[in-house]
Amino acid sequence: MNPDPLSATFAALADPTRRAILARLASGEVSVTELAEPFEMSLPAVSKHLKVLERAGLIARGREAQWRPCRLEPARLKDISDWVEEYREIWEQRLDRLGEYLRELKEKEKRHVRKSHTR
Repeated sequence: MNPDPLSATFAALADPTRRAILARLASGEVSVTELAEPFEMSLPAVSKHLKVLERAGLIARGREAQWRPCRLEPARLKDISDWVEEYREIWEQRLDRLGEYLRELKEKEKRHVRKSHTR
């Protein structure tokens, strides 16, 4: 059973190694060997991470003679950004309403304090 693209993307992003790989690819194409250098894991282990990222549509891998370049595919990240944006708007509206409610309470409290001082 294939998860929906958004679920696959979130699952791929759940691992810190894969997020680090994406961060490295943000500056341009890099070979698999170069991607593996900073990690304390075998090349096959890095390749497994790359397969997860590729299945999620976050990277593309090429083949040019002996060079195996990987590149970031930002469209899937845009999908995540769009999804998060919807929720950000909802929370901003809720926080705005909460802020207004707190201002109203503060105003009522000020009026109450003024009333009690004038008695």
